Amino acid sequence: MLTFHDYLPSRNAWKVRQLLHHLQRPHHVRHVGIFAGEGRHEAFLRLSPTGTVPAIKLDDGRALAESNAILCVLADGTRYLPADAFARAKVWQWLSFEQERIESQVGALRYWSLTGKLSRRAPALVEAKRKAAQRALEILDAQFAVRDFIAGEAYTVADIALFAYASRAEEAEGLSLRPHARLRAWIDRIRGQPGFLDEVFAYSIDPHSAGELP
Repeated sequence: MLTFHDYLPSRNAWKVRQLLHHLQRPHHVRHVGIFAGEGRHEAFLRLSPTGTVPAIKLDDGRALAESNAILCVLADGTRYLPADAFARAKVWQWLSFEQERIESQVGALRYWSLTGKLSRRAPALVEAKRKAAQRALEILDAQFAVRDFIAGEAYTVADIALFAYASRAEEAEGLSLRPHARLRAWIDRIRGQPGFLDEVFAYSIDPHSAGELP
């Protein structure tokens, strides 16, 4: 049986949790104390070379890390990842956008804001990330002028990935979804999907999260 290595406050881990819930795929869960240093343990680094969650271990022993890679392998052969080569490439296009423009900008600002780390970061870095995050949200809002879902007419893992952090943008200091009506409508469409996993875990459940990652 698949083993899912999770950290509840992580929205990257939520992506995998959401897809597993959609698929109703049986799995074991192992919670990883990232801020307590478990991500640096040798055994975990064999699963996830960067020491980050999520990671999965298949019942044949193979391991895979990085949330969007995990989404692609779990969704293969299901309605959440198209079989057509071009349609699948469009999903990959938006998964790449999510990692470069949403997770690394919106996600970083949100994480710093919620764990009290924003004041520890260089003001120029914070401002650069904020401008990049605002631009990324504008790009998404424009996309939803012409389609209901990011990669086409169907809900896919690209929507799951983008929702993880884009939907929580207002938890990042200085970001707002108010100017982006079409993006907000998409967020509502995702929340309305059958089997939507409506859960968010605060960093405060982890007493170590106020510290820096080891």
